[in-house]
Amino acid sequence: MSYCCGASMVGTKGTLKHYRTQVHNVPLLFCPVCHRVEVHYKVENEYEILAEYAHGDGASEIDFQDYVTEDEDAIFENCVNRESEDAMVIVQRQIDMSLDLLRLAKEMKDEKWESELKRRLAVMSQRKLKIQHNKTGL
Repeated sequence: MSYCCGASMVGTKGTLKHYRTQVHNVPLLFCPVCHRVEVHYKVENEYEILAEYAHGDGASEIDFQDYVTEDEDAIFENCVNRESEDAMVIVQRQIDMSLDLLRLAKEMKDEKWESELKRRLAVMSQRKLKIQHNKTGL
């Protein structure tokens, strides 16, 4: 499981630009709080090698899946959530985990951690409201 801002990162696939080369279908980890994106650590080395070779060859676009055959389920097996899941489910799991951690932070009397968790909960609550708003079409 990967964390950022104390939140569990969401597994997804996306396109990254390496100099002038776009690499499609790269397994990524995405932070739902601060929106940080990083290459999934299980394929980070393969991404670096492939991106460098593609750039060296002058390719403008390549598909990561054409060169790396790692099973997608195996790559994302440690992720709490995947982007393909319902957005409300993802947000609710993030909120639940944050509330559990907040209880622990209070027991430990860690005020800095409490503050960070409350900020994360505020962000996730806003995201939940936005999703609810979009689903109802208001």
